[in-house]
Amino acid sequence: MTFQLRPVAFIRNDRSEALDDNWDEIESTVELAKDVPSESLRGLETFSHVEIIFFADWAEDVPPGPWHRHPRGNPDWPDVGIFAQRNKDRPNRLLLSTVQIIDVAERSFRVRALDGIDGTPVVDIKPVFSWTQPRGELKVPTWSEQLGLNYF
Repeated sequence: MTFQLRPVAFIRNDRSEALDDNWDEIESTVELAKDVPSESLRGLETFSHVEIIFFADWAEDVPPGPWHRHPRGNPDWPDVGIFAQRNKDRPNRLLLSTVQIIDVAERSFRVRALDGIDGTPVVDIKPVFSWTQPRGELKVPTWSEQLGLNYF
């Protein structure tokens, strides 16, 4: 089976490295690709948040590299599988972030805390509805809470 993805937009910001922390400080512009019509953003200004699905073309060490590891290489945290963490180095390099919309322009919109670096291709944009959020209480391991202390 083969399939293709194409960029619908690109991330524009001042960050050129995939650093692990302080993403709340980053404002990004999501700029539509040239072949995507501006009408595709119609109505987006009525939402507070969107999910951005992007392709980490800058990621390293993707499988056939490790399918499991200590998150951030920290031996104090358990060795867990790639599907039990949100590391950027994913099997297909697809990443997902839920971000707050700052404002919407004709062919772009600005967001806060999008953890993608400048030039990263966006493959989809989805609005966040109240009913698309997790239902029920979240269950997460302690190490993941420690990992996230400085992420945003």
